[in-house]
Amino acid sequence: MLTAKQHQTYQFIKQYIQEHEYAPTEAEIAEGIGIKSRGVVHRYVSALADSGFVELIPNQRRNIRLIDEIEDEKKWYLPLVGKIAAGSPIEAIEDDQHIDVSKVLLGPNRFVLEVKGDSMIGDNICDGDYIICESNNKLSRNTIAVVLVDNQETTLKRIYPNDDGSVTLIPSNPTLSPTVYQQERIQVQGIYIGLFRLSYL
Repeated sequence: MLTAKQHQTYQFIKQYIQEHEYAPTEAEIAEGIGIKSRGVVHRYVSALADSGFVELIPNQRRNIRLIDEIEDEKKWYLPLVGKIAAGSPIEAIEDDQHIDVSKVLLGPNRFVLEVKGDSMIGDNICDGDYIICESNNKLSRNTIAVVLVDNQETTLKRIYPNDDGSVTLIPSNPTLSPTVYQQERIQVQGIYIGLFRLSYL
């Protein structure tokens, strides 16, 4: 159980991190809670760490992390428990790693689209999949991109800028044919990053 001063210290740290997005120093904590002794602040912070409210990171000046913040980050982690064969069976070996889903899927300029149709099945992009895209307007050769055609319709295709200024949009379904457009008719809106497929939806 925290003392009144330890609780005050914790609340100050929490509010400071919310406002500044980084932790306060012991000097800033001392000023914030109205005491002069950094040694006393050090004892308060150590008590918070011992009680499981904060984590102290070695060799850093701003070395305080809130345990609640750490737990929130862990919500984005999934356990990587091993490998599984999709062909010949392999030896079952347990693993003890985690995948940070936020780093794999999230990004400052990313968005998700639901796929309708089978024009990209050759790239294993199927009807009903959710694709992750990154906002980008560059015409990069052989890139799978989200393309706006004639300011009306969007499509997911591989793009090939041609020497004559036109652009070829190429499906990966062998039953469908490429389409050629003048460059002014199309606008690249995003680049395909990856997908997720939820079978229970």
